[in-house]
Amino acid sequence: MTRSTGPGAPIDVLVVDDDVRVADINAAYAAKVPGFRVVAKAHSAAQALAYLAERPVDLVLLDHYLPDENGLAVVRELRRLGHHTDVIMVTAARDVATVQAAMRQGALQYLVKPFTFAGLRAKLEAYALLRRTLDGGGEAEQAEVDRFFGALSVTTEPDLPKGHSPTTAELLRQVLLSAEGPLSAQRIAERAGVSRQTAQRYLKLLERAGRVRLGLRYGETGRPEHQYTWTAGP
Repeated sequence: MTRSTGPGAPIDVLVVDDDVRVADINAAYAAKVPGFRVVAKAHSAAQALAYLAERPVDLVLLDHYLPDENGLAVVRELRRLGHHTDVIMVTAARDVATVQAAMRQGALQYLVKPFTFAGLRAKLEAYALLRRTLDGGGEAEQAEVDRFFGALSVTTEPDLPKGHSPTTAELLRQVLLSAEGPLSAQRIAERAGVSRQTAQRYLKLLERAGRVRLGLRYGETGRPEHQYTWTAGP
């Protein structure tokens, strides 16, 4: 979390996107969510970093594809400079490597373009809830910790049984979203960097939740191969 705000204080947002029109749309979306205030827009990494050097904000809605640096480079530079500004990646970058890097470098959420107002609103509302909870201070029990992290994953994965990771479910989602067609469990596992058994276990959960569609493909051996397609929204 970033700067401390009192009860009722707005959450200041910087919108970063190289496309001026898209930045305007994202800013308008964010401004419609109660409790959020868009304080500025930037269209390059340099503009974003220059603004943040002068004025801290609570949250950056950050595109990955910028004309001078990519979004991950911006996050790395922020952390190097000691800025703890929260980041939600809002980008068309769907490759698993970028998603993994964003998670590892501290992006709280990852929203894939194109998205609806409802999709962004859900992410922002979950973020606001997390801030309010953490601003209360004190110590957290395991159930509260789970709730904090679970709030950041709304609209991304179904309710997962105990022992299952939202991060792994998100990786599989990104693999399926970026695929040009149905993929087998083996191909999904390879692209996500998990074992075939792990991929199959999560795919079964996603299928039961109605997030993926299971189909059959008959090869030369005559044995059908299970193939999966993402069916839910981004």
